[in-house]
Amino acid sequence: MTFNISTSLPRLQALQGLQDDLALFPAVALLGPRQCGKTTLAKQILAQHPDAIYLDLERPSNRERLRDPELLLPTWQDRLVCLDEVQLVPELFPVLRSLIDEHRRPGRFLLLGSASQDLIRQGAETLAGRIGIQELTPFQVPEILSLDPSIGDRHWLRGGYPVSLLTSSESASFRWRENFIDTFLHRDLAQFGIGAAPDALDRFWRMSAHLHGQELNLSRLGQSLGVSHPTVRSYTDILVGAFMLRYLPPCLPNLGKSLVKSPRVYVRDSGLLHTLLDIESRDALLGHPICGPSWEGLVIEECCRALPQWKASFYRTQGGAEIDLILERGLRRIAIECKASSAPQVTRGFWSALDDLKPEAAFIAAPISGDPYPIKSSLPECPVSVTNLSSLLCSLKKLASTKA
Repeated sequence: MTFNISTSLPRLQALQGLQDDLALFPAVALLGPRQCGKTTLAKQILAQHPDAIYLDLERPSNRERLRDPELLLPTWQDRLVCLDEVQLVPELFPVLRSLIDEHRRPGRFLLLGSASQDLIRQGAETLAGRIGIQELTPFQVPEILSLDPSIGDRHWLRGGYPVSLLTSSESASFRWRENFIDTFLHRDLAQFGIGAAPDALDRFWRMSAHLHGQELNLSRLGQSLGVSHPTVRSYTDILVGAFMLRYLPPCLPNLGKSLVKSPRVYVRDSGLLHTLLDIESRDALLGHPICGPSWEGLVIEECCRALPQWKASFYRTQGGAEIDLILERGLRRIAIECKASSAPQVTRGFWSALDDLKPEAAFIAAPISGDPYPIKSSLPECPVSVTNLSSLLCSLKKLASTKA
């Protein structure tokens, strides 16, 4: 199957964003999980700079070349230098700061990283004012549908990693994801300098998959695993930092309500979620208790990617008012409820939550075919519609581009 992801609109937008940042900042960091396409995108940038330098820091020979970066890197001060998997050599950041200050010009360094927390912290503390940071994710729904709509139905089951999505069979996709998980636990973590025991982190990750979409209780989780609260916290920080888990915080408006205040946890890629739960086929997924939470996580992940500048949260009161996803920017608010049904129905708690929050628009995201359709709203100023995921993302983009 031919699928030229480099020509998709989201990747072209990411490419343009990198070019814009390279024209502004001396250093630009492109962050994202392994195997999501960072190197492919970076090499498109490098192709525009014939004298550019590329070093893959996973290769011992390239790390050896950088054994004395203060001696080597100044010889390339007028060329774009791309350092791939830069989190493997964290001691480079102070050197980069010094070199940038000695010869400050835009577009000196392009840094690729797979461990967001360490890289962002280093960048923020060491390269403050000198670095632009962007995130690249696995395939998103709009780019899949724009290039090959026939594989759109695979996305929920297989997730967005390119090989997982595009391989020839469900069994081959599942095997690739199993290998991805094993490699991440037993090789990547050690390379990141993370000392967590792979088997213990594997158990935690799989338990997190069973808790997908639920409020996170670290103490209870620690008791189940036989480890301390701080250890569970460190496990969650590792997987969030490596783009494997997402925390969704609660929406806490000042409404005088008794609110749920614990974050929810989601496995960010639906394909990895299903692999952790040993779900290999669509039929198995549709018959599994995780089906509803899995759909919810997919919708939340896609919406957060679509509107990265908007604050994402969920809303739930002790009295039962609840909405799966709230997107906010300034005084603006959009509500999204997720239902894994071709004939979705919402509860009284949904309408109670709308009355509490009074968003400008609300959507019920469901795996339906055909066009979105409105349903009668209890709030005349807040239109509510049932929509498929693709149409929802289009609607969000339109709303975000308009002023309240």
